[in-house]
Amino acid sequence: MDHSYGLAQSQRVLKQRNMLGITALTLAGLLVLLLIFGFTRDREIVLQPVLRSPLTVSSSGVSEEYLEMVTRDTALIALNRSPENLNYWMETILEIAAPEAHGALKRDLMKVIKEQGNSSISQYFTIGAIRVDPDTLTSEVSGTLHTVVGSKAVTAEHKRFRFTWKYSGLSLQLIGFGMISKVEGQKQGEEA
Repeated sequence: MDHSYGLAQSQRVLKQRNMLGITALTLAGLLVLLLIFGFTRDREIVLQPVLRSPLTVSSSGVSEEYLEMVTRDTALIALNRSPENLNYWMETILEIAAPEAHGALKRDLMKVIKEQGNSSISQYFTIGAIRVDPDTLTSEVSGTLHTVVGSKAVTAEHKRFRFTWKYSGLSLQLIGFGMISKVEGQKQGEEA
């Protein structure tokens, strides 16, 4: 009798173990499917900007409206500076920069800080137009670059700047920016 009772008990434990194994395999399979679905599915975040209408950012690419707004904000940060805000100016630009671009950007920004740091020269930029290309992740900003020495406006010149971007996941990051020369603009069939 003890032998049959022990056999029945071990069969019951064996059935429980098998059911637990099947349940664990099923859950593991579901987890793998959820991970595959989560990584291959386009992700979207709805942003509420102050201007126009809500924007959607998707892992499948950058919308023209989003690239324009980020370009506008970045241009205002990058092209407006004074000796009093140079450290904040550099830190802010580096925060939106792609990690692989930090070294080159910081080197160039440090040159500006060294040149402008002990002076009374400030500059501000008034945007006239923005052109963006989400396919190549580039944008161009044109407008008037004003230079001020002390409290006296010295120059006001029409300039164009190009910004290059990297889009990874849901993050748009700055790779570089610079002024477009008149010769370069004419090569592209545009008036300088």
